[in-house]
Amino acid sequence: MAQELGLDLVEISPNANPPVCKILDYKKFLYEQKKREKVLKAKATKVIIKEIRFGPNTDEHDYEFKKKHAEKFLSEGAKLKAFVFFKGRSIVFKEKGQILLLRLAQDLEELGKVEQMPILEGKKMIMFIAPKKK
Repeated sequence: MAQELGLDLVEISPNANPPVCKILDYKKFLYEQKKREKVLKAKATKVIIKEIRFGPNTDEHDYEFKKKHAEKFLSEGAKLKAFVFFKGRSIVFKEKGQILLLRLAQDLEELGKVEQMPILEGKKMIMFIAPKKK
């Protein structure tokens, strides 16, 4: 039947009993499948991660300045990666870094939720904050 119509016989489900086949133009089928995948890929949301870096002894003014940037990033819908970088012997102030990140999380509570609590990785203490859905 497929040869009479000048089309292809395509096996849809080979594991079914009996196997399911369809008569269609295979090249057109592949084209439409690629087109569908392209549309789905375009609709997928792209995750943007913005970083904010602090030091363990970050001053109050610097903290407020960086907090404003963090608010802007979260309101735009980007994820926030806040981290405290410990240089040299400043690793002694781990508690200060953790307090700083937790304070940031508390200040940004209405704009985003903490995705990952502060974790020390090498010389960085990292925390992720995801924006809240509108």
